[in-house]
Parts: sequence; structure tokens; C-alpha cells
Amino acid sequence: MEETMFKTARPEIQMTAETRILCVDDDIFSSEWVRRSLQVAGVRAAVTMVGNGRDAFMLLNQERFDLCIVDYPLPDMTGVQLCSLMRQAGSGIPVMFLTAMNRRVDKQKAMASGADDYLCKPDDLDIFVPAVNRLLRRRRPIYMQTERHSHIPKAA
Repeated sequence: MEETMFKTARPEIQMTAETRILCVDDDIFSSEWVRRSLQVAGVRAAVTMVGNGRDAFMLLNQERFDLCIVDYPLPDMTGVQLCSLMRQAGSGIPVMFLTAMNRRVDKQKAMASGADDYLCKPDDLDIFVPAVNRLLRRRRPIYMQTERHSHIPKAA
């Protein structure tokens, strides 16, 4: 009986088809691996894939996402720059780096830009799904739709 009351007092957060993840990676194989890994693990989420930071930032301004998974190097900017833009725009969307950039300084830059997690390929792939689930459990409905933040600075 106590077990039933405990379960009622702490309901689990369910991932639903409405859970939306943005995967920002110019490598289609990596993006597809993300989508497939989540599907195989039973994470019910719609995964939108884009290949550059500019398109990602525009989508983040137009649509609702629960999590953004980003690679460090992108064709038009770095993942650090994208994360910084998101935070400057007031976005609280959780950001997870999933990248082959495994130097300590890269991780420090990403975390300083506002990232919530930093996983290295291929070493951390076994903890990818648990890390996604952890970030999704912390989520709250977040929108980054504001006209004043829709300007994307030109890449230097």
C-alpha cells in the first residue's frame, strides 16, 4: 500500500510524441544515429535534423523544442556560438553537445556558453540515452519565439 502511495506522490514524466528534439549536425550519419538510438531505446520524440547553426537558430525561433543536441563544429559557426546565441536570446532549452571534440578546453567553452551536458563520440555513446532522458525530465515548456531575438549575426 505504501508503494502505491509513493508512486502516486512521484509520478514519472512520460516522453510523448509531442516531445521535440532538434539535432544540429552537418554529418547526416551522426544525426541519423541520434534519431535511431532514441527510437531503439523507446524514447518517444520527434527528432528534427538540421546541418548548420543558422538554420537551427531560425527553427528555434519558429518552433518549440524540448532539447537541442548540437555538434561542436558546424559549417557556419560553432556549437558554442549557437548555444551562446540561444542563451543571449533568453532560451532555457537544454543543450547537449554530442561531438568528437574531446579536449578539455572544448568542453569548458561549451559549458561556459550555457550547455547543459557535453558528451564525446565515441567514448560517451553508452550514456547518451540516459543523458537525454535526464535533460528531458528537467524540461519545462519553453519557447524561443520573440521578434527581438530573431536576428542572427553574420558569421565572422
